[in-house]
Amino acid sequence: MAPSTKRVSSEEHVAALRTRIDDALPRVVDGRSPASLYDAVEHVLRAGGKRVRPILLLLVAEAYGVSVDRALPAALAVEVFHNFTLVHDDLMDEDDERRGGATVHVKWDPGTAVLAGDLMMGLSYDLLGQVDGADVEALHAVYHPMVERLCAGQALDASFETEEAVTVASYLDMIDQKTGALLSAAFELGSVLGGAPASERARLGTAGRLVGRAFQIQDDLLDLIADDEEWGRGVGGDLVQGKKTFLTLRALERAEGEEHAWFARLVTDGGLPRADVPEARDRMADLGIFEEARAAVRTYTEQAHDHLDPLPDTAATEALHWLLDRLQAREY
Repeated sequence: MAPSTKRVSSEEHVAALRTRIDDALPRVVDGRSPASLYDAVEHVLRAGGKRVRPILLLLVAEAYGVSVDRALPAALAVEVFHNFTLVHDDLMDEDDERRGGATVHVKWDPGTAVLAGDLMMGLSYDLLGQVDGADVEALHAVYHPMVERLCAGQALDASFETEEAVTVASYLDMIDQKTGALLSAAFELGSVLGGAPASERARLGTAGRLVGRAFQIQDDLLDLIADDEEWGRGVGGDLVQGKKTFLTLRALERAEGEEHAWFARLVTDGGLPRADVPEARDRMADLGIFEEARAAVRTYTEQAHDHLDPLPDTAATEALHWLLDRLQAREY
């Protein structure tokens, strides 16, 4: 009698992919010099993270029958690229901490942060070209527009700091670029590796954009309600910096009279004092902002699920649906 095989759960499936990625990332720069540059890159790649983008790519590719070994270089490419954006984002926002550790421009200096980010962008392209037997031109047809859209989104986000009137619709458009572009590309790259037709690739790309909206709004929410230690950076930081987020923009739209004047300091004063964060949290709760944000996260996640219908019914597809639900429910 053949031995029985235990079916791997979706949680175990995703955890195994995360381990593969965590193990492989530092090897991208293993043994390279000069240390003054590559140590900074290794610091970033070893800092951990949810690895959402590469896992999504691997699951889509797996759903189409592509092995993890073959798809792994493309998955590493999107994660290295994502970390490049974080290094430059931290520098632009003057953030001191990322994932519980010092940011590159703090641990080293701003110049090293610029160079480390530039290098990681180049490394991501190199990794994308290492996929065995892949149509590199088709991969680049997804990757190049993603880079442009993401940079445009970052520029929009920066421009919001000096604009007094930013609408929620404008904010969502910015998310679709800054956050959604790479997530959309992860879905599309996995489908390209799987040989999916253009119509399926486009539908899966839309799923990634919707995941981007859900992910960023959840991020905005957690910035105010997450456990400080788990969050890895100061809770309420967006309010202190005067950042325009889904929550702050909806508060400004909903609030009236004295309430509106209280929140308007986010714009007029460039942020709130740290001591006012608890009161801001209470005021937003009274306005129903947190409930609205949670509802938006649920809606965009449900829409993303609907756009996965081209995928074959496989364990990888099941794990992909599970992961989208876990992202919606995350607490840090």
